[in-house]
Amino acid sequence: MTPEAPSAVRAAGQSSAMPTRAVRAARVGRPKTNKWLVTLSITFGTLMGAIDTSIVSVAIPHMMGSLGATVQEITWVSTGYIIANVVVMPLTAFLGRLFGQKRVYMLCLALFLLGSILCGTARTLGALVFYRAVQGFGAGALQPTEQAILRQTFPPKEQGMAMALFAMAVMLGPAVGPTLGGWIVDNYSWPWIFFINVPVGLLGLTMVATFVHEDEEIVAKNRELADKQRKSIDWWGIGLLVAGLCALQYFVEEGQQNDWFESAKISMAFGVGAVMIAAFVVRELTCEVPAVDIRLFKDPVFLSGTMIGALMFALLMATMFLLPLFMQTLLGFTATDAGFAMMPRVFVMMIATPIVGRIYNSVSPRVVIAAGVFFIAWGAYTMSHFTLGTGQGDVIWAIMTQGIGFSCLFVPLSTVALASVPRHKMADATGLNSLFRQVGGSIGLAVGATLLTRFQNEARSALVAHVTGASAPAVERLRQMTGGFTARGYEARAARDLALRALDGVVERQAMLLSFDRVFLLAGIAFLAVLPLLAFLKTPEVKGPKVDLHLE
Repeated sequence: MTPEAPSAVRAAGQSSAMPTRAVRAARVGRPKTNKWLVTLSITFGTLMGAIDTSIVSVAIPHMMGSLGATVQEITWVSTGYIIANVVVMPLTAFLGRLFGQKRVYMLCLALFLLGSILCGTARTLGALVFYRAVQGFGAGALQPTEQAILRQTFPPKEQGMAMALFAMAVMLGPAVGPTLGGWIVDNYSWPWIFFINVPVGLLGLTMVATFVHEDEEIVAKNRELADKQRKSIDWWGIGLLVAGLCALQYFVEEGQQNDWFESAKISMAFGVGAVMIAAFVVRELTCEVPAVDIRLFKDPVFLSGTMIGALMFALLMATMFLLPLFMQTLLGFTATDAGFAMMPRVFVMMIATPIVGRIYNSVSPRVVIAAGVFFIAWGAYTMSHFTLGTGQGDVIWAIMTQGIGFSCLFVPLSTVALASVPRHKMADATGLNSLFRQVGGSIGLAVGATLLTRFQNEARSALVAHVTGASAPAVERLRQMTGGFTARGYEARAARDLALRALDGVVERQAMLLSFDRVFLLAGIAFLAVLPLLAFLKTPEVKGPKVDLHLE
């Protein structure tokens, strides 16, 4: 420890919080931590895990042809990954206490890379689904562990910037995934969307091993908690959590394809999941050493921040799914064009997120979050006015507006939600925070797809009622179409049949357009409903660095 350290501690009013003699001795021989190298090192894994959530979507047709799978069967390539992902997230702190945060991060990153290699070599659907689950188990702990390490590494006054860096990896992954996957599939083949993880992951492993050092005070506290865990491991809690999350995630992922509660299988999954999660909550609240510390939700700041974050990801993932579908189905964009049209949001977020991180200590988080909500609602309102004549520029303007909004939301939400969490419980909080974001994203996808189908059916029924023989405009349009086909050489009867089909196609396109617009508008209105929750987001004032001078 340097001679200036004691005076610095006294100046910050923290003399009573001086580390123990053993801890200080341990710090003397250890190299000084460079927070920027730590950030770069652990971001590789989080970014790859986030990209792999969405990169598979563009390769689905190629996988179906290569593996001989149906549409319903191939969805398990994504479902298996996401289920494995959410199961591990809340157990990250439990594993970190037993084995150490750095060790868990490296083991999970290595497991993710192993899963990536196996996915690229899979030649049957069953093997690919299993290997994707292996990959998901590895990716599950990466986001929570990075978030916890960043919170423990950066000094209190720089927490906003730390979460800005984390946000860029978490939010950019799903945005970049489809574009990157499309380019790889077009120029190489689908296994390379997995093989590309290997060199990046190996670089990340090397950097983590070299530059990331666990804080001795956190290690000491974790050892104390780990001793209690080993004496009474909460197997019941872990079992109930795994079973409940698997059942509920299956319900969310497969419900749309099976018409939700019209299916006995989906209804059973929901019932089993609800009962298991309820039993898990009771178990964790009564267990002496719980595997997951859900008592953290007693803090209204953590609860409201986590809930708003889940809603934010629900909207983010829903628009990430709906916008490319809208552009390709109704505007005639190619997959590549749709991917590039989404990229400006990525660039806006890359610029806006660090700015929001810098002003975090100068502007009230509630003001920044409120601004983000209005930007997102504005973007959704703009999208709700899309037409069949909408151009790429109109789409880019709307998603750039939402990109600013997401940047304004993620940084303060991630920072404020964890502001009052003790440092030794940071991994518990980040695991729960990441879990709710992931589940929120899955629910957003499911709700968006379900509403789109239902609104389209309603719009079609309403439009068809006006396309009858009693409608002069409809009769005139049919006459013009019939004349057009007749002019091309078709017989009168064939021309009329083709005209009727064409008119039905016009009705179908208009119904789909109306359904997209309605879903976009509903998403914006739903997001405005979170504004009352901002009353709970009160962050404690940061007066200066409190501990861990070696990290600054």
